[in-house]
Amino acid sequence: MTPGVSRRGILIGIAGGTGAGKTLVAQSISEDIGSEKVLILEQDSYYKDLRNIPLGERESRNFDHPEAFDRDLLRSHLETLLAGGEAEVPIYDMRTHTRNPQPVRVRGRRIIILDGILILEDPAIRQLMDIKLYVDADPDIRFIRRLKRDLTERSRTLDQVIRQYEASVRPMHLQFVEPSKRYADLVIPEGGYNAVAIDLLKTKVRSLLREAA
Repeated sequence: MTPGVSRRGILIGIAGGTGAGKTLVAQSISEDIGSEKVLILEQDSYYKDLRNIPLGERESRNFDHPEAFDRDLLRSHLETLLAGGEAEVPIYDMRTHTRNPQPVRVRGRRIIILDGILILEDPAIRQLMDIKLYVDADPDIRFIRRLKRDLTERSRTLDQVIRQYEASVRPMHLQFVEPSKRYADLVIPEGGYNAVAIDLLKTKVRSLLREAA
């Protein structure tokens, strides 16, 4: 926790490679604790706005490198939300790689879950976390999940998905994402499908809530 930052919330960070199952873990915690007590933030919302770059050049940018994210804004929002304040969270359009001019205003809750591939890579953001998780899954499973998602939700072509995976997703996973596993308090193989690990996690979250009451 950053010295001097007043806080009321509990921050759970869920990292892991693309398609590992991070979102399923976040949803499982939210459903168990109660959605009225949980705010889920996605690191993807904090991609840098590329509207000043020609559309044809945006696709070639490396979206799996730490510098692709506005980390200062994310950290500032987390500190505000943990203290019970409000923040205007960006809405990011993955098709155009730009931010919607109208962000969404959210208020901090008892539990904040931060979901993202590189959240454990950033020391300043990592320092704010009460629980640090890394969701693990086999590379072939992650690639298939990403392929399905990008084809159906992000209007990508098969060639685009494969080219991006080979050029940046896999190399950045090996360079930045996978090494960040060492900072995790708990590594969860198979994400939300690992019932034992999820139950242990929920027990810890309930314990932190009682301590903070």
